[in-house]
Amino acid sequence: MQDDSMSSNAAASTNCRQGPLYSVFPTQPAAVSSVQDLFEFICSGPLLNKLDQTPEKVVESIDKWLAYGLHLCRLFQLNELYLTVPQKARFYHYYVPVFLWCEDQISQHRSMFKDGEDVPPLVIGFSAPQGCGKTTLVFALEYLFRVTGRKSATLSIDDFYLTAEEQAKLREENPGNTLLEFRGNAGSHDLPFSIETLTALTNLTKEGMKMKLPRYDKSAYSGRGDRDDPSKWPEIEGPLTVILFEGWMLGFKPLPMEVVKAVDPQLETVNRNLEAYYDTWDKFIKSWIVIKINDPSCVYQWRLQAEIAMREAGKPGMSDEEVKDFVSRYLPAYKAYLPTLYSEGPNGSDPKHLLVIEIDEGRNPILATAADALQAALATLEAAEAATQCEQTVSEQHQR
Repeated sequence: MQDDSMSSNAAASTNCRQGPLYSVFPTQPAAVSSVQDLFEFICSGPLLNKLDQTPEKVVESIDKWLAYGLHLCRLFQLNELYLTVPQKARFYHYYVPVFLWCEDQISQHRSMFKDGEDVPPLVIGFSAPQGCGKTTLVFALEYLFRVTGRKSATLSIDDFYLTAEEQAKLREENPGNTLLEFRGNAGSHDLPFSIETLTALTNLTKEGMKMKLPRYDKSAYSGRGDRDDPSKWPEIEGPLTVILFEGWMLGFKPLPMEVVKAVDPQLETVNRNLEAYYDTWDKFIKSWIVIKINDPSCVYQWRLQAEIAMREAGKPGMSDEEVKDFVSRYLPAYKAYLPTLYSEGPNGSDPKHLLVIEIDEGRNPILATAADALQAALATLEAAEAATQCEQTVSEQHQR
């Protein structure tokens, strides 16, 4: 799985089209089985069935799997020859499959335009609870786009929070409503600024076109946050291929008032505010990735871990008690809106352009149903059989 093995992989594939792609290192025969083991590991991933992947299709694209995995090892400063099982799972069961799905979505998007037409970047929305690892996922995807020669831009709904001054005004206008006391829920975002930014980004279709991406400083005001100084905003240049837009409440739909009041009466104002969010955010998003969790209460532990890391990095993050108080202001929205998001998908989404990934408390994808588990088991069995066939072929070639 070193750089110089890629050409060997391509050559070997012509000798065993139905089995896994393998590398032949005459002085290191053990490397053959390591690639075959990785092939079987890939085929056991929980997302393969969702992506309509089969062992045969993995064979056809194995060079991409290996190359993307190697890029991720470099990004996270890991030795590709000594990955732990959790590290392999994070790369080959999660990041690489999602990237391949994004590539397919981009291809479908670009096919809708004629030659010579300006192709706007595809906006992919990532709806996922706080602390579940979506920011790291988007970071990995952005890197893979960059090393494969495509320009991308990343945005978070956090980047559109009201300024600290505007947030104080919102708090004054909603006395006693703890859900709007600080940033987070619908109503605490600058919606006109959001539309202006997303519109400008989708128009970055030519060389030389530039703009700055807004950023939010969560560490300001002892962790309460404020919009970062524009002088610190990163600059992006067109033409963009894809925009990766992530947020904890992307795709949430307004519900009947009796439903939200049953969860928390304070949600009534939040629910009314949410009605404007489809025209502000969701209508820009053409492809969706929804990261699903079973228990919203795990958000507290994840958020606590993030704040501890922030404090250890020397930034003034929130204390443990402040984290508990902060997350408590989000939980009502999770309890109210997540069930509909998971059962119906985001507002205006197309099932052909929607990927739902269920994760566990360790932030790793899991098999959602018994049918998925059976499918993965069959795929693993097929992969093992294909690997055995190729191993026999390699052995025969060495004997000759």
